[in-house]
Amino acid sequence: MDAKVRDRLSGNPVLGLLSETRAALAVVDMQVDFCAADGFVAGLGLDPAPCRAIVPALQDLIDGARAGGMPVLWIYANYDDALVPPTFLRRKREAGIERSCCIPGTQGYRPFGVEPADGEPQFVKHSYSAFTNPDFEAHLRSRGIETLIFAGVQTNVCVEATLREAYNRGFHVAVAEDCVASHTPALHEATLQNVRALLGKVCPASDIQAAFRAGKRQTASATENRNGAR
Repeated sequence: MDAKVRDRLSGNPVLGLLSETRAALAVVDMQVDFCAADGFVAGLGLDPAPCRAIVPALQDLIDGARAGGMPVLWIYANYDDALVPPTFLRRKREAGIERSCCIPGTQGYRPFGVEPADGEPQFVKHSYSAFTNPDFEAHLRSRGIETLIFAGVQTNVCVEATLREAYNRGFHVAVAEDCVASHTPALHEATLQNVRALLGKVCPASDIQAAFRAGKRQTASATENRNGAR
């Protein structure tokens, strides 16, 4: 790596990880019901404004991943009462919640702020973790993905549930701290602290993009050197 580039990246917490492993960006639950001012979350009396505020930074991260060849994976919730596990349904009923959340065919299910490009994989889950859909892990394994970079909502619910399970299944974890959000800021911060302490890396999206670009340059340089030695 060029000395100037190395100096600029000094202290980047994900440089080694993204230089040494194959990563994908996982965008979690960016849907109307979770983010909009008139969605399901807002109807519970919670404030989803932080979820809307991350859209510009998240779009920039997605654009950078696409430009650099990093896979972008989309995770969506479908919380139809007929499909969620009994634990989920019991909690909903005990809380007295009657409104449905993220039902296909409704406005609440639709993407919010960012959306998949043609051909980008989408995985639907019926509980908090994306790993409850076996196709998600099968896709990661088949593509040789070793690291998941998390973005989306809610930090302390579906993002945390998925990243914890990713860690336990042997995937490295990083969180783009300015591209995740929650309706409850204190719990958002608690999740980020848990990740820092126990599970993986937390840093701004700019660090993730810089590290990914550096890793791509390093790989290209090594390939050129090998070809030149033949």
